[in-house]
Amino acid sequence: MAVIGTTVAVAATPAQAAVSSTPDRTPGFNGTVLAVAYLGDTVYVGGNFTRAVVNGTTVTRNRLAAVNALTGELLPWAPSADARVKAIAVSGSSVYIAGDFLTVSGQKRDSLARLDALTGAVSSTFKHSIGGKPYALAAASGRLYLGGAITTVNGQARSRLAAFNLTSGVLDSGWKPTADDQVEALTAADGRIYVGGKFHKVNGTSGYDRLVALDPTSGAIVTAFRPRATVITFGIAVSSAGVFTATGGQGGRAHAYSTSGTLRWTATFDGDAQAVAAQGSTVYVGGHFDRACRTPRTGTQGVCLDGSDDRIKLAAFDVASGHLQSWTANANGIEGVLTMTTSSALGAVAAGGAFTTVNGRGQKRFAQFR
Repeated sequence: MAVIGTTVAVAATPAQAAVSSTPDRTPGFNGTVLAVAYLGDTVYVGGNFTRAVVNGTTVTRNRLAAVNALTGELLPWAPSADARVKAIAVSGSSVYIAGDFLTVSGQKRDSLARLDALTGAVSSTFKHSIGGKPYALAAASGRLYLGGAITTVNGQARSRLAAFNLTSGVLDSGWKPTADDQVEALTAADGRIYVGGKFHKVNGTSGYDRLVALDPTSGAIVTAFRPRATVITFGIAVSSAGVFTATGGQGGRAHAYSTSGTLRWTATFDGDAQAVAAQGSTVYVGGHFDRACRTPRTGTQGVCLDGSDDRIKLAAFDVASGHLQSWTANANGIEGVLTMTTSSALGAVAAGGAFTTVNGRGQKRFAQFR
C-alpha cells in the first residue's frame, strides 16, 4: 500500500494497471538479467547469462541479447562480452554497455563499449580504461553518462561519475561532478541527470544524500530538486507525473517526488525495492519483496506490522495517488526483479532479474508485459 507524503496511509484500489499481468512469450536466460533497454521494436538484454532459452532449446548468447518486442522472437544480434553486463543505454543506432567485461566480441574493451544496434559490431571510438566498477548508464544531451564505483577514466580522476561524447566517444573534460560513495542509478529527463546511490555528498556539498539532479552540461547540482532521501536509491524513473525511486531500508520503499523534490507518496514493502518504471498512469516496482505493506510500519527484517497484500517481486501503483493496483504478476526467487524499463510507443514494460517463473509459468529471468 502507499503513503501520501509521510503520514497518511492509502487504501487499496481495484484499478487495473495499463499492461497485462500475463507476460508475453519471450526467450529466457540461464543467468541473471541485470539490464534492459528498448530501441524501437527491439529490447536489448544484458547480464550474467551465457545462453538464451527458446522453447526449451538453448542458444549461445554471452551476456548480451536482443528480442523482438512485438513477436517475442530472439534476434540474431549477438555480440559477446567476457563478463557481466550491468547497464545498457541506447541512442540513435547505438547500444552502449557497461559492466565487468574486458573484451567484447574478442576486442579489448575495459568495462565500456558501443555496439551497432543492428549488427552488434563493436565501435572503434569507444575505447577507454575504467578504474573501478560501472553500475549505471544514461544517454542524453549528446553525452553518455556513466556512474558506479569508478575512480578514474583513461588515467584521469573521476569520482563515481563521468561523461563521454556520444558521437566521438571522447571523455568529457567539463562534466566532472563528484560523489563520495557509489552511484547505483542514472536517468536523464527534462534537462536533468538524476543520480541515485549510497552517497552523502555531491560536489562536496551536503544535503543531497542518495538522490540528486545534476546539470547535463556543467555537472552542477540542480538545487531546485532536493528530496533528502534517507536510504540507498537503487532505481529512478521519471515521467510527466514526477520522479519515482526504488530504495532499500528496513523493508524497501518506492517514493514519488515532484520535480522540486517534494515527497508525494511512499509505498512500503517487506524487502528492498530494486527497480522502478513509470508509464502512463502507473508506476511499476520490482524487487525482492513478497508483500506490499498497508502502512509504513515495518519490523524485524522488514516485516509489515499493520497488514499487507501479496505482491511477490512485482507491484503496480497509481502514479498520482500511490494507490496499490490489483495488477498481480508474482515472480519467484530470492533476488527477484533487478531491472525494469518501459516503452511508451509499444505500451510495454520489461523486467529482468533472477526469477524463473511469473504467476507460476516458466519465465526465466526476463519478462515483458503489454
